Amino acid sequence: MTFRRFVIFLVLSCLACWAQSVSLSLSQKIERRVRANYKLAANVKITVQQAQPSEFVNYDSVTVMTEGGDGQVSHEFLVSKDTKTLVEWTKMDLTQDPYAEVMKKINLSGRPIRGNKNAKVTVVSFDDFQCPFCSSLHETLFPELLKEYGDRVKFVYRDYPLIEIHPWAMHAAVDANCLAAQNADAYWDFADYVHANQPDVNSQKAREAQFAELDRIAALQAQKHNLDHSKLHSCLKEQNEDAIMGSRSDAAKVGVSATPTIFINGQEMDGAVSIADIRATLDTALASVGVSPTSHASASPEADSVTK
Repeated sequence: MTFRRFVIFLVLSCLACWAQSVSLSLSQKIERRVRANYKLAANVKITVQQAQPSEFVNYDSVTVMTEGGDGQVSHEFLVSKDTKTLVEWTKMDLTQDPYAEVMKKINLSGRPIRGNKNAKVTVVSFDDFQCPFCSSLHETLFPELLKEYGDRVKFVYRDYPLIEIHPWAMHAAVDANCLAAQNADAYWDFADYVHANQPDVNSQKAREAQFAELDRIAALQAQKHNLDHSKLHSCLKEQNEDAIMGSRSDAAKVGVSATPTIFINGQEMDGAVSIADIRATLDTALASVGVSPTSHASASPEADSVTK
């Protein structure tokens, strides 16, 4: 009886070893396939988790974790029961509008608006006053697209100064918000001027001189719009960055990592985009909310150039 138990134990142990070797082999195959397919460097750690039953016949679900420069990222795969096929898949929730979910994460409360404040289509631009590409986009949005769409679209800016490479962008954003606290038009006039005259600020070699130039521009707007100069002076002097950092936090929630980045009713557009692409996205957004797209017959040929 003892010998029989020993034989059974030996058989079960061998089966366990065999199962472990098969599992290890599959794990290695998955790792090699993933590493080769996505050209992952040797220093990227790959962990293949235990296969689990999936909702698909003849396939199990396998989670592959990669850990490297981008942190830890989870990838979902399906592996066939015969272990011959690996399928990457993404499960998408169709019960929610992904663009609407993006807009929920961007706080627009109290922000200056250009265009129709009651519009059903909103253009949000994450802006950096020192970014030359942002200035190109700004000139595309205003006045060209504002003239075409201003009666049915609203334009809103959020701040995303790239403080690591643009030393006066944060100061400009704070000055702009000091103006916005008193008058939306003063904010937009400041934005127009700074984006059109970045070289004037850059020509001031000392950092403090650049800050002083921005404060001077803000003071001119305060005079133009009859603002409370004492209140503005206190705001400029304080240089409170809380609102700007809050805007950067909102940007992170929706995946913004560079400027300019715009969202048209939640649909992201970034990098070098042509005015034609922006028009097409605006027209699609308008149609989706039951508003007739605008006519482009009067658009100038120069407006079709690519923003950089």
